[in-house]
Amino acid sequence: MDKLRAMASFVRIVEKGSLTSAAADLGMSLPSVVRTLAALERDLGATLLTRTTRRLNLTEEGRQYLGRCRIILGQVHEAEASFVTQRAEPHGRIGVTAPVMFGRRYVAAITNEFVQHYPAVTAELLFVDRMVNLVEEGVDVAIRIGRLADSSLVAVPVAHVRRVVCASPAYLRKHGTPRHPNDLREHRFVRFTGLAPRPEWHFRIGARRRAVPIASVLAYNQAESAIEACAMGIGLGSFLSYMVAPARQSGKLSYVLEGYEIDPLPVQVVYPHSRMMSPTVRAFIDVCVERLRKMRFD
Repeated sequence: MDKLRAMASFVRIVEKGSLTSAAADLGMSLPSVVRTLAALERDLGATLLTRTTRRLNLTEEGRQYLGRCRIILGQVHEAEASFVTQRAEPHGRIGVTAPVMFGRRYVAAITNEFVQHYPAVTAELLFVDRMVNLVEEGVDVAIRIGRLADSSLVAVPVAHVRRVVCASPAYLRKHGTPRHPNDLREHRFVRFTGLAPRPEWHFRIGARRRAVPIASVLAYNQAESAIEACAMGIGLGSFLSYMVAPARQSGKLSYVLEGYEIDPLPVQVVYPHSRMMSPTVRAFIDVCVERLRKMRFD
């Protein structure tokens, strides 16, 4: 507990930018904070902060230790919250965000059932195809597709989605089925700009990733309209597999060039680890992870 308290004090010193402000925020005397920091540095055998009359600066060792402290303290908070979750009935507001089509197709149903099961919970859902800053926009949980760059977030993997090329059976009968990315020069294309902002599609040929230029007949910034155009037989389209899975299962679309797909993208349930998690958020994350792991997205 003393080491955890020292780590928490160190994090608060960095966040507040001064020993005096950290002491006030922690409810400790300034000499106590100074002694705590000195003891921590002595135990580690490293200088974490350089102190001048005007400011504190992290050393390289301090920067590395700060990141580890935040992760450890977040895990401690999460462990404590898990016990609270078992005792407390979820209640209050929860904010959830997801990409538009994924949110409509999967997250909305999960959230609807959650608020029905817990009548004291209210939910606000934000379905947008952009990266939402969870803290700034008051969002508790995000479902994100792709690799996570923000180290201040916890990401729980639940599935993977493929980047697929598809067309209607009628189109393939009329224009032929491409067997290699080089065959695409003979075809027509419907481009979903949300996935392919530039007029090119990416494939893995052997050990290399290769961009193949395409000249689209239609270009949409909205996936559902682009999928509908492909189902009508206008051309080949490239989408994430969850977007076209229903059309494939119904026989409206068929996948091609599956052996040349680039690596699949992870689907992750994401939340900040730098704050205490409420029982409501913890319960929703558990439900969301459980439900999404049972689903098929291809």
